Amino acid sequence: MEYILSYYNELVALLLDMAPWLVLGFFIAGLLHVFLPDGRINKLLGKSNMKSVIKAALIGIPLPLCSCGVIPTGVSIHKNGASKGAAISFLISTPQTGVDSIMVTYSLLGIPFAIVRPIVALITGVFGGFFTNQVSKNEIQLDEKVNTLSSTGKKEKKNPVVELFRYAFVDFLEDIAKWFIIGLLIAALIAMLVPDDFFASYIKNDFVGMLIILVASIPVYVCATSSVPIAAVLMLKGISPGAALVFLMAGPATNAATISVIGNSMGRKTLTVYLVTLIAGALLSGLFIDYFLPRDWFISALSEHNHNHGLLPKWVHVASGLLMVFLLINIYIRKFLRKFKSKKNIETQIDMGDIKVFVRGMNCNHCKMSVETNLSKLDGINGVEVDLEREQVTLSGDNIDLNKVKTTVESIGYKFEEMK
Repeated sequence: MEYILSYYNELVALLLDMAPWLVLGFFIAGLLHVFLPDGRINKLLGKSNMKSVIKAALIGIPLPLCSCGVIPTGVSIHKNGASKGAAISFLISTPQTGVDSIMVTYSLLGIPFAIVRPIVALITGVFGGFFTNQVSKNEIQLDEKVNTLSSTGKKEKKNPVVELFRYAFVDFLEDIAKWFIIGLLIAALIAMLVPDDFFASYIKNDFVGMLIILVASIPVYVCATSSVPIAAVLMLKGISPGAALVFLMAGPATNAATISVIGNSMGRKTLTVYLVTLIAGALLSGLFIDYFLPRDWFISALSEHNHNHGLLPKWVHVASGLLMVFLLINIYIRKFLRKFKSKKNIETQIDMGDIKVFVRGMNCNHCKMSVETNLSKLDGINGVEVDLEREQVTLSGDNIDLNKVKTTVESIGYKFEEMK
């Protein structure tokens, strides 16, 4: 019972620290979604030069896209005519940070980390894009008109205020809800079980600690927001600020799915530049923090936020925490109802002659929107319905060409499979 109570206290403390900044971050994410849609991003990044690379990194830093959500956007940017360098710059900088994770970073790790994270994301994104353009400058550029499906065609007019709140507190929250909860649970478990200064006692060399964190982070998925509480707890247990930054960079920006898609969509050379840039950038940034910046900046900021809730009164943290719990419950109720409705519609869809296919690699609402938008523009398709839970897509229409469906699905970074 003592362990359960201790775990509960750690979990609640972490949630209350993060909640106000999460709510604010989600709201800003909704603003970005309404005023900076994908189509506008594609138009800004059309040339193979440093200007497009820098633009891509600057656009990517505030966007609240996780590692899985950034894949279709990055691939779409390239397919719509942007250089590989601009696409890679976007793919490197975007998942490392975002308005929501910057807010949470401030709430748990303090101002120094909240400033360093976006700066490092910008630098690594620009360098990755620059080297990608150098490696691929002799390759034939894609026609700008290829696969412009995600940014063309008629769009349904929506109330911007309703769309802002729907995206911020329903669609986007649903995308990160699972990993946000997992990150909180893991962080609370580490805080409860691992003794203080554990890493400082057993891993004497900071660089070795960075390498261990890096190797553990590269293949595993963790979103930018959920990585923050884990990094905060690891620092309290003794890892260096530099090692924490390595985790904050490599965890969100690399995982097996991202590596596979970039390799298949842009080639092995581009994938190599992507991985080398991230790995070298993470280690160099970690070393710079540990050996050239005062460690007290990061430790004292962490300690301050560990003992109080910062600038906001306690009732704001409590109210925001309750709101977050309510929003998360709402997300899972909606998912349950959607799954139930999907089961009820299976027989009806079969009777109507609809075609069902598997689309592997969809993980979030951004993936869903990308697949629906691109497939709905194909000739012969009148309706597209995506079931994220089953990774299934139901296509309705006449004379549907599955070869075109396969080509379109694979061009935006997913795997197509016919149902047997």
